[in-house]
Amino acid sequence: MTINQISVFLENKSGRLAEVTKVLADAQINLRAMTIADTKDFGILRLVVNDAEKACQVLEKNGFTVRITKVLGIEIDDRPGGLHYIMETFKNNGISIEYLYASLVGGKKDKAVVVFKVEDIELGLQIVDRSSLVTVSEKDL
Repeated sequence: MTINQISVFLENKSGRLAEVTKVLADAQINLRAMTIADTKDFGILRLVVNDAEKACQVLEKNGFTVRITKVLGIEIDDRPGGLHYIMETFKNNGISIEYLYASLVGGKKDKAVVVFKVEDIELGLQIVDRSSLVTVSEKDL
């Protein structure tokens, strides 16, 4: 199972992130996980939301450049070494990780979710299935 992640390209100037969150809040879009990477001139905001298609529509309507990307959301035990098992599994199977970020799992104690952007999503899904890792959807976050 994959998750639809939204990437929003932002000018690196004061208030731009607040504009994104306002557009989403006004449209009743719930943020599930997010991360931002920036340079001197621009940033890439990556979001997992409860309705990616609607979020893209309202963001584009408000002048933002957006893209949907398939990512993996993998549930891990919230304990020392929980992430290491997945990292070793990916390493041992030649899965290249482009980036990752974490989120808590809604209502689940002692669990977290790591969102992975891997180079080959289909191979990543096969390895996840073979390794009995638990994937989550946007609704699970």
